[in-house]
Amino acid sequence: MEKTLITLTLCGLTLIAKAQNTSVEKSTFGLQTGVLGIWAYNEAKLSNTLALRTEIGFDFGIWESTYYDDYDSPFLLTPVIVVEPRFYYNLEKRSKNSKRIDGNSGNFIALKMGYHPDWFVLFNTDDAPVVSDFSIIPTWGIRRNLGKHFNYEAGLGAGFSYTFAKRAGYLNNKSEMELNMHLRIGYRF
Repeated sequence: MEKTLITLTLCGLTLIAKAQNTSVEKSTFGLQTGVLGIWAYNEAKLSNTLALRTEIGFDFGIWESTYYDDYDSPFLLTPVIVVEPRFYYNLEKRSKNSKRIDGNSGNFIALKMGYHPDWFVLFNTDDAPVVSDFSIIPTWGIRRNLGKHFNYEAGLGAGFSYTFAKRAGYLNNKSEMELNMHLRIGYRF
């Protein structure tokens, strides 16, 4: 009888411990790179399914139109600051199916808010004026782990951007629709 009671107690504690682990991580930090830049990020837990991602890095741009028509530097690397609340909606399902959720490995819906400040631009051989912008883009995405530290991430979204062109000497500011398509590979510390 004692062995049965101890076995049931241990099984119950295991189930409770497993239920408590179905959550985003308290804090996760890493580096990611993709075709269009390199970024350092931190995701901080807000609730079991919500995380606040903050990111700083460089976006790579190929400017063939708009503000950079008159310049020969079509390739620019600009700093970017991103704040992005993420809702990881399938962590419970992944955990029940014995799939990994460490490092916030799951599907998410995010509200990406990014700002390209007018501080400087790398590879700006023609001294083109720096044009800053702000964007808000609802995004759907996935993150999966590759081993203990590596991960990949893909996302797709459409939203709004506002360009502060007057600050750079142009006549008008500009607002337009903006797409967010990203495919990144990263290292989590």
